[in-house]
Amino acid sequence: MAYADFNADLPASAHPMAKPGFGKRTPGTGRPERSSSQEAFAHLPEREKYLASFIDRLPEGAAIDVKTLAKSQPLYGQQACRSALRELSRLGHLRRVGGLVGEGRPQHVTRTYFSRTARDERWWAHFLETRETATAGKPSLTAPNPVPAQVPEPPRHTEAYAALAALGRRDSRLVLSAAECAELEVQAREWLARDADVGRFASAMTAGLPSTVHSPVGLVRKRLTDKLPPLPATPEPSAVVPLRPECTDCGRPGTPESLPGGLCRPCRAEPALRGVGLPGEQVRRWATLVRGNLAARQPPVGARPGFA
Repeated sequence: MAYADFNADLPASAHPMAKPGFGKRTPGTGRPERSSSQEAFAHLPEREKYLASFIDRLPEGAAIDVKTLAKSQPLYGQQACRSALRELSRLGHLRRVGGLVGEGRPQHVTRTYFSRTARDERWWAHFLETRETATAGKPSLTAPNPVPAQVPEPPRHTEAYAALAALGRRDSRLVLSAAECAELEVQAREWLARDADVGRFASAMTAGLPSTVHSPVGLVRKRLTDKLPPLPATPEPSAVVPLRPECTDCGRPGTPESLPGGLCRPCRAEPALRGVGLPGEQVRRWATLVRGNLAARQPPVGARPGFA
């Protein structure tokens, strides 16, 4: 069964959001990806193309674990979704990372970075080395420095800017220009500092819109002021820790070098590495020495233990 329209908008309530600190993330590159999902995923098999297009349309922070994906679309079950995520990771569209955030009783968070553009191992390794996450599920507002061969322009956009830019994809009545996103960025950053859930931010901006919005920037500016969340009762301590790559399939932690394609060795169905060991001749020589030492320590026949 083919899916005809990969660009159709999802209803606002069609897909659940992940817990704060988890879920889908889009790696910032400093420039928007201009290709449509049909163009970007044209090289993929039908199943991967369908699920990649489905994930691409989801907002930041959406739950994209295997069980949620299987429940949220009609064509593929959990095993098919698992295989598709593994393949999307291998082809460079997806990486899973995790780490401990917070102080005292730190919480482990897991995020899945999804890129419409397929990225090579060098790009992902550089991105994960320079990306940091903060406590309470708040990712760092500092975008990674680009790899010159891959991303010629340095990243400039924060999570607040990205959240504003994503409003137009959620509801076409709130499409903002780049200049308008930059104008509202400080207010949006203050909002996300008080409530890091990007899904709640988008819902507050898009809920109950009039049928026609004459000034999207004016409406968003007013809602950023009128609906600003209260300050937390007690400020949470912050702790900055580096992200740790994890296997897309089983969640096993590792390094970018040990997880090519975002997959560990067992999930790539490769045999385990064996130690090099000693050459056979050296092993036999050491065995002879050990046997000789043992024989020299044996007491004479008939001798009583403990007597010379």
